[in-house]
Amino acid sequence: MSNQSDSSPQPPAVRRVAFSLRRAGWISFWIQLVLAVVSGIILLFAILVANQSPTQGGSSGVEGGLLFAFAGLGVLGFSTYRAFYHTRLSQQLRGPHPGRPSRGETMKQMRVSLIANMVGMLLTLLGAEAINGILLAKAVSQPRGILEASVNVRDFVQPLDIFIVLANTHTIVAHFVGILCAIWLIEQIYKD
Repeated sequence: MSNQSDSSPQPPAVRRVAFSLRRAGWISFWIQLVLAVVSGIILLFAILVANQSPTQGGSSGVEGGLLFAFAGLGVLGFSTYRAFYHTRLSQQLRGPHPGRPSRGETMKQMRVSLIANMVGMLLTLLGAEAINGILLAKAVSQPRGILEASVNVRDFVQPLDIFIVLANTHTIVAHFVGILCAIWLIEQIYKD
């Protein structure tokens, strides 16, 4: 026996928003999850190599940027959870009327997701600025001729430095996808 007789039929707008939440939630979740995992692996690899490499000769100068990069990656973990939560919110919207979230409650959830992705993107962009500034300084200070014996290898742009930039770029793209999905969902909620 079905409980369909106990619940009022869903208005078309609620069905549309529920479908949009489900679709955008899964798209955002998988894109953010894949990019977060790839970025996390690259950053962990970079740290392990930097700590074990005798040729680095100490600090490569990007540690301040790495702090922001990891903070942005942490917020990306929360944003990925929020994207998954959108799929659960979709199920709640498809549920019976008394337990169904209101438009205002749904908007509040979208705002939380949007703000989380914007904060994460800000942190990651700050990390990118710091990392790119250090790499630019390294690049312009490299000798142009024959290497001198007094030149330290850590003063050159290393492949490891480029890995860090790549990881940071993945995190920025993941936050951007989260922002796009949240803005699109806000538009769907207010579309009449």
